[in-house]
Amino acid sequence: MFGSLLHAGAVIGCPHGGRAAPATAPSGGVRVDGVTVATTAHAYVVTGCPHTVQGVPSPCVSVHWIAADTGVTADGAPVLLDTCAAQCFSAALVPQGPPVVQAAQRKVTVR
Repeated sequence: MFGSLLHAGAVIGCPHGGRAAPATAPSGGVRVDGVTVATTAHAYVVTGCPHTVQGVPSPCVSVHWIAADTGVTADGAPVLLDTCAAQCFSAALVPQGPPVVQAAQRKVTVR
């Protein structure tokens, strides 16, 4: 698997238009353009999701990432690529679709 490294400043959204971001500011030592590289150790939360099911609000609230088996780690955790599998979830942990990576830096790729 190959792809571009994600970092904490990447623009990521849920499939319904919400915005996903790290739950806490990652403080790892590996950086791209001065921003921390995203890893499986970073929890992502979703805000602003307008999703409803039969008129009942059911917004995405989190993103769970599955890191590719690239063997590349940062601070001991597998790095996230823009091609990694992921799923957005509601508060009830109902899967609601994959996140949309709108902008990933293209300076570092993993093959």
